[in-house]
Amino acid sequence: MQIILSSAKIMDAGCSIEPQSLPLFQDIAVSLASEMAMLDVEELARQLGCNSSIAAENLLRYRDFLAAEKVPAVMAYNGQAYKHLRARNLDAGALQFAQEHLWITTFMYGLLRPMDGIVPYRMEHGVTLESTGDVPVDRFWRDKLTDVLVDSVKADDGVLVHLSTGEYEHLFDWRRVCREVRVVQPMFYVRRGNDLRMQAVWAKSCRGAMTRYILQNRLLLHDELYGFSYEGFEYDPKLGEPSFPHFVRDDN
Repeated sequence: MQIILSSAKIMDAGCSIEPQSLPLFQDIAVSLASEMAMLDVEELARQLGCNSSIAAENLLRYRDFLAAEKVPAVMAYNGQAYKHLRARNLDAGALQFAQEHLWITTFMYGLLRPMDGIVPYRMEHGVTLESTGDVPVDRFWRDKLTDVLVDSVKADDGVLVHLSTGEYEHLFDWRRVCREVRVVQPMFYVRRGNDLRMQAVWAKSCRGAMTRYILQNRLLLHDELYGFSYEGFEYDPKLGEPSFPHFVRDDN
């Protein structure tokens, strides 16, 4: 099976582990970064939907895009999911398994394998540039990424474990993905009494922890996911369906 996991806005620079590969769409990322580097702080803040301080920081990042130290993608992100994935202390076998089975979805690089070398950046789905053909960057990527994802899943066992978030589905022709491969999307809920709720922080944490579980145990079959448990979350066979297995934590 193949897995997709979202990238994160929070990023770390520097790592003692060397990258093993180049991003598949490195040339496109360089083109996007070059154009972002030519914007002024005000326009960059508008495009990224952030304040001027964050925009100024990222303008420097884009200007240093080619020279900055590269870090393996799975170790470069430090959002909630990645805090629980804890990639920097995975063993070599788990990292090699990740390189063959995990894709990281990103508006900057499109799709990344975990050991691809990347540099810190910030990119949002609605950014529009000349190099994207004046369409939002998520639409720009769609035709380029759908074949890559579908072909990689078909070359495996035809199952895609969806641990990314909904906004990144727009990088693909998602209807086609769901039509051509089997998508299994684990769902994480907190139960209070009879009420089930998805809490964003817990959902992100569990996506990262489940990714770690898959990599550490070299899981090859999607029904092996049922053995996952983390911080009180357990598989509940009475809820959901095979394509949407439910993992529930009781907070009564």
